[in-house]
Amino acid sequence: MTARKPGTAPRVGDAPLFRYGLIGVVVALSLIIIVAPLAVIGFEAFSKGLAFFGAAIADADTLSAIGLTALTALIAVPINTAFGIAAAWAITKFDFPGRRVLLIVIEIPFSVSPIVAGVAYLFVYGLQGLFGPALQSADVKILFALPGIVLASMFVTAPFVARELIPLMQAQGRDLEEAATSLGASGWRTFFSVTLPNIKWALLYGVILCNSRVMGEFGAVSVVSGNIRGETNTLPLHIELLYHDYNAVGAFAAASILAVLAIVTLIAKVLLERQGAGRISRPGLVSSPAEVPK
Repeated sequence: MTARKPGTAPRVGDAPLFRYGLIGVVVALSLIIIVAPLAVIGFEAFSKGLAFFGAAIADADTLSAIGLTALTALIAVPINTAFGIAAAWAITKFDFPGRRVLLIVIEIPFSVSPIVAGVAYLFVYGLQGLFGPALQSADVKILFALPGIVLASMFVTAPFVARELIPLMQAQGRDLEEAATSLGASGWRTFFSVTLPNIKWALLYGVILCNSRVMGEFGAVSVVSGNIRGETNTLPLHIELLYHDYNAVGAFAAASILAVLAIVTLIAKVLLERQGAGRISRPGLVSSPAEVPK
């Protein structure tokens, strides 16, 4: 801590009692809110031994839930990655009417409850919904099947990649892309040779966050999946079913997979930030309308 010059007013942080008290409060809350639940998951998952843990993970319904969760991520994450890149490129590199509207649309999933989003999908694709009769006549099943789960997962994770890329690409400006275009580079060549190398760490960061949220999503998926054991249950839904079946150890064993995923995500986040993926401080996609390129 820098020594205070004589005659200057003391700062709030100069008081040792305040400083150490604040640190103690943060550490205590972190232990209670974050560390303790994770520790309980690990303890309960192995409370009956490694053999029981392995049997719980190897259960057919659990493996089905893991497979469905992984399949959903394999479909939803690449699509949302492409959407995020396209949205960030369009907003930061081109002038067109409605850019601010597009920014608002991208942020909608963060302001809408996932359960509300799931119910909205029921009114769009359900039997009594907007497209329900047409889908039924065409024998196309959206809800209570993989397509509905993927759509719900895509909705809640749509903003993640775009939110990481837009501030960074705004800060970088358009000069490099305009120079490449003036030299005759095509749009794809400009993106892969100029833009992508400058945004790769932020892009990876957004993809990791998107993947983590897809695998852990519960609210929207619980509405559109139908909770069919062994068929439309993702891992978070399966954990709930196990707990309701009074199979607490099995539920904690399955939950440990998501806990490990969270820890891996945090490690990847730290590594990417060290490689230059850091985030621009902002309250939303942009901190002010002036940040949107004119």
